[in-house]
Amino acid sequence: MPLVVVTTSPRVAPGLLSHQAWQALRSGPVLTGDAAQPQLPYLAEAGIEVEVVEPDPRALVARAAAGTVVWLASASEIGGPEKDDEEFMRAVGHAAVAMADPPLIEVVPGSYDLPGARVLDLVAVMDRLRAECPWDRKQTHESLVPYLLEEAYEVLETIEEGDYPALREELGDLLLQVVFHARVAEGFDMDDVAAGIVEKLVRRHPHVFGSVRAESADEVNDNWEAIKKAERAAKGRESALDGVPMGQPALSLAAQLLRRAERSGAPESLAAGIGQGVARELFDLVRRAGEAGLDPEAELRAAARDYRDRVRAWESR
Repeated sequence: MPLVVVTTSPRVAPGLLSHQAWQALRSGPVLTGDAAQPQLPYLAEAGIEVEVVEPDPRALVARAAAGTVVWLASASEIGGPEKDDEEFMRAVGHAAVAMADPPLIEVVPGSYDLPGARVLDLVAVMDRLRAECPWDRKQTHESLVPYLLEEAYEVLETIEEGDYPALREELGDLLLQVVFHARVAEGFDMDDVAAGIVEKLVRRHPHVFGSVRAESADEVNDNWEAIKKAERAAKGRESALDGVPMGQPALSLAAQLLRRAERSGAPESLAAGIGQGVARELFDLVRRAGEAGLDPEAELRAAARDYRDRVRAWESR
């Protein structure tokens, strides 16, 4: 006789189960070790009785050996008994192996996570931290700015260093800042943030989501700039430089202003003779880097890393 284990995802609305799961749940007595299992009210509504028991691997396996038993695995909130349930199922496997005539153990997925579903966990964790943690509760957009900048630069450092295993963690830290700001906000939430960028991406990629044809990256970029120009006009922005963040590092600021101006058709003569002394030389270097297809910020950072390595080598002599 089989032991049928039905698994569900806490990131999928309860009650939305696969056809195979509903069939399994009606095939025999249903047991669970989680009294807070979100599926319980929906199973009761469907006329399926679920017995909440103390998890006992040997007892469960012995009962399945005598007849079909369905075990509804835990799918509780983050920080709940999910890990304990995994350990319980491993113990069930060991108990079955120890039997002379063990039951067949079959796993039936009741619901699946779609790509990106774990972001829902992060939103849920952030909601709880904002409600229950004194430090998280007192934060504002302004107080979080240093952390946003720090995490962005740490992501940049892992990329520059080629430390891609560390990139995963640093991207998570940066994503936390986005979710944190969305949670702190009044008037919008994470869904609004995600909806806004989805709409923008779809709108700016008509060659993917519409009927526009684009055969090269240059054509895609031209379409992007034309759409951005139309968006600026719709918002009452007339200058191609509107929206350039003036608080960014000076080298990247100068490079972005030059790129925007060039794309708008501004004459090269406007970039001549800017500033005085060192400032003029720096601005001219940024312009020349752009003409060569180089990122001046990245170039200077690479030189700074090289200098750092030389100093460390000298110190270690």
